Amino acid sequence: MGKNEKFIYNIQTLRFEKVEISWLNIVSRALTFLSSAAFTAFLFSIILYRYFPSPKEKVLLQEIEVMKTHYEKLEGDLTALNDEMKHLNDRDAYAYRTVFGMNPIDENIWEGGVGGHDEFLSLRDLKQSGASIIHALDKVRKLRHKMVVQSKSLDTIINMANEKEKMLASIPSIKPVRADKLSKQVNLLSGFGYRIHPVYKVPRMHYGLDFTAPKGISIQATGDGVVKKAEYHSGYGKCVIISHGYGYETLYAHMSSFEVRAGQRVKRGQQLGKVGSTGTSTAPHCHYEVHFKGKQVNPVHFVMDGLSPREYQSLVKAAEGANQSMD
Repeated sequence: MGKNEKFIYNIQTLRFEKVEISWLNIVSRALTFLSSAAFTAFLFSIILYRYFPSPKEKVLLQEIEVMKTHYEKLEGDLTALNDEMKHLNDRDAYAYRTVFGMNPIDENIWEGGVGGHDEFLSLRDLKQSGASIIHALDKVRKLRHKMVVQSKSLDTIINMANEKEKMLASIPSIKPVRADKLSKQVNLLSGFGYRIHPVYKVPRMHYGLDFTAPKGISIQATGDGVVKKAEYHSGYGKCVIISHGYGYETLYAHMSSFEVRAGQRVKRGQQLGKVGSTGTSTAPHCHYEVHFKGKQVNPVHFVMDGLSPREYQSLVKAAEGANQSMD
């Protein structure tokens, strides 16, 4: 009897009978054993990987945790930057643009909706991290768009501010003769309105403001501009006309001499010539007119430099007096 032979007792024949094992049974048992071994090994490897990672896997897991921490911080930073951009846009709309009378940035332009191609399509297949990455990248895209819009808005505001600065420098706003050179007797001031003509002795419309000053005193430009005319006129005598832009022109009459020529660009306060009494005039003075969009307007509203409210009211009252003009 062989060592590996097996017997089984047959209760019907009351004898021990040899157990015959077929090759099919042997193969089946072998496959069952191998399958069980493979499954056990698989479970063991999962447990080993999950609870007992290799040194390399430990390093990778640590790096993933560090990346998670930095990603959360990045999310917070992007949110803070977006809030700051919103605050900047609010200041842009309700401070800077209000000052210059400009409309706020359109909300649709500010939010910058995107249609058509899905730029994050390739990331949507990443089941574990795709959504988080897309969320962060979309925040970056929106923030970049808002920065571009805000930058263009600030460029527009700067250009508008420069234009306003240029306009304020051009609009007439000072006296044509320095205050310390003018006659202190306001009763000699002849203003805008109907006045007795000094030569013809009849009421005539006086379109300017007469500033009495000694002959030879400098006459200055009341705003930036370009000399339109510097010539002799039968009534105004030697006169200069400056075009300031924005609809404004100024006229300076009865000069004794010119110091500018037609086409010359001048700055506020620059000397144009000297006080005289040329043309239809009875005494040395500067006849000053302000024209807006082709019509003469009262110059008294454009000579407030260096005056207190009380002094300005005195000037207005004197200019309104029904006296005799000097030209």
